[in-house]
Amino acid sequence: MPTSIRAQKLSVAGIFQDGMVLQRDRVIRLWGSGAPGDFLQITFREHAYTTTVDPAGFWEISLPPMPAGGPFELQIQGQEKMIIEDVLVGDVWLLGGQSNMELPVSRTLDLYAEEVFGVENPWIRQCRLPMTYNFHGPTLKIPGGSWESVNPQSVLGFSALGYFFAQAHHEQYGVPVGLVLTAVGGTPIEAWMSEGLITRLGGYEDILAQCKDDAYVASTMASEMERLDHWYKELNHKDLGLAPNKVAWGDPALDDSLWGTFTVPASWRGSDLETVHGSVWFRKTINLPTSLAGERALLRLGAIIDGDEAYLNGIHVGTTDYKYPPRKYPIPEGLLRAGLNTFAVRVISNRDIGGFIPGKDYSLDFGERKIDLAGEWRYKVGTPMPTLPQLTFFHYKPCGLYNAMIAPLAKYTFRGVLWYQGESNANAPELYERLFTGLIRNWRETFKEPNLPFLFVQLPNFDASMEGKTGFSWAKIRDAQRSALEIPHTGMVVTIDLGEANDLHPQNKKDIGERMALCAQEVVFGEPVLAQGPICESMTIENGEAVLTFSHVGSGLLSRGGSLESFTMAGSDGKFYPAQAELQGNTIRLRSKAVDNPTAVRYAWEDNPKQANLYNAEGLPASPFVISTSS
Repeated sequence: MPTSIRAQKLSVAGIFQDGMVLQRDRVIRLWGSGAPGDFLQITFREHAYTTTVDPAGFWEISLPPMPAGGPFELQIQGQEKMIIEDVLVGDVWLLGGQSNMELPVSRTLDLYAEEVFGVENPWIRQCRLPMTYNFHGPTLKIPGGSWESVNPQSVLGFSALGYFFAQAHHEQYGVPVGLVLTAVGGTPIEAWMSEGLITRLGGYEDILAQCKDDAYVASTMASEMERLDHWYKELNHKDLGLAPNKVAWGDPALDDSLWGTFTVPASWRGSDLETVHGSVWFRKTINLPTSLAGERALLRLGAIIDGDEAYLNGIHVGTTDYKYPPRKYPIPEGLLRAGLNTFAVRVISNRDIGGFIPGKDYSLDFGERKIDLAGEWRYKVGTPMPTLPQLTFFHYKPCGLYNAMIAPLAKYTFRGVLWYQGESNANAPELYERLFTGLIRNWRETFKEPNLPFLFVQLPNFDASMEGKTGFSWAKIRDAQRSALEIPHTGMVVTIDLGEANDLHPQNKKDIGERMALCAQEVVFGEPVLAQGPICESMTIENGEAVLTFSHVGSGLLSRGGSLESFTMAGSDGKFYPAQAELQGNTIRLRSKAVDNPTAVRYAWEDNPKQANLYNAEGLPASPFVISTSS
């Protein structure tokens, strides 16, 4: 609902709108603009506060700390009058990072459809800031966004992690919860840092200079969009499956008996299609029983690299432009018929090796019944194309998002930060520790809160080779994240048991949100709870064996599903070999026939550490680590 404004000149910062949530038990700052010299009276919770618009047309006021509650009305009275309605006071959290923080509830419905169906909670609210960037310095103007409370429609757009965190937090403390969502998919950490920090880190001078050249940015974007548009126009023009005056390749009447065969799902790697970019058509015909004819269904096509168009009996039923979203295309009533039905999928491969991601669901889903679509499909190349030219995503560049989306919030009061990012820095994991610890301190300086709680998600298990990453890149990012725990008032959520090896965007955001809420109980509210899995603290060598000690053991260490796995050990040659691990109370002893004199130990040191099974008795997984005798 938009703010009820009955004024032309008097205004407040864009985040102060109907339905907003203000931070309890902390000084609340309000600010905006107005006519210079205008005397303002702010009335809130039956108390009045006054200020005057300064000569530059800016005003600001601080309200004293107040307990949770609401809804309230906030009035601002000067020469004109503003009213902001339905205001709550509770705990407000800044959600930052990239796509896994941004991922909406709507993308997790395979797991949580029943749970969120019909949900309504006016005490949980989200304000999502639209993506914008600026390379010329911090801006004062908040880019907009509106506050929404949880209802059956709005919840689908909530950050899934944020929603499940807020749900757990509200159940624990019974106070309103506000989420300010600033996360933007694909962003590296540098985009969220101030120019001062980026300059101190060094190495970004040329990028910053280019981005500050507005003419360069505009011309680059225009020329790249022109090339992109030309590529797709040429693709569609040359595609034999779309040729005019011929039977379309999505049409069930087409004879595909001479087409090649391909087993779905599978990567194109190692097949005749490995080097193909452009369009490739796939077709499959099924025999549908009369009982299902005309019924509504959901066509599930897993995940496809890169884009696709799906057809059923010649009718277009769905399109996805890029590889990450799950393909779930509703089939309307009446389209399916008794007997033969033909599915056609036009796959557009632009840069990577194409394919159908294994381990996903490829089916025609009727709810209680599914028809499996995996197996043999017919295929034929529609047209080969050169590799699609790379695009410059300027919102990925250093400082831009910080200046436009974080700096404008500097005066807003938050209980803490929830952060989920790191995937986009996996190309240079050795730099991440310095970048991440720098960002935490940078944001604390920005918000003038030296102890601002900063809770973050350690990257989950994932087969990073699917993204072209090698050399334990995700393992190294996780270790850099673990190192950030040395900064006071930080907390880390370990998730190596919650990811999906074949999906960069795992759906299980509920367990992550609940673990993060537990983390907040300990780090933010100082409660005597155990919110962290075991952390390796030290290693000693005894009789050729490595002895590890841990913190955060809670009621004790344990292994899930048998003996401890995923430990490796190295000697003086630096080569790591599998190690046998034995629990002895709250320590672990390691030995390996290949290593006589251990110098280093690793645990879960893989991008997808599927064998890792060290937990504490409270059910929290141990963080991956590397430790050496020189540590």
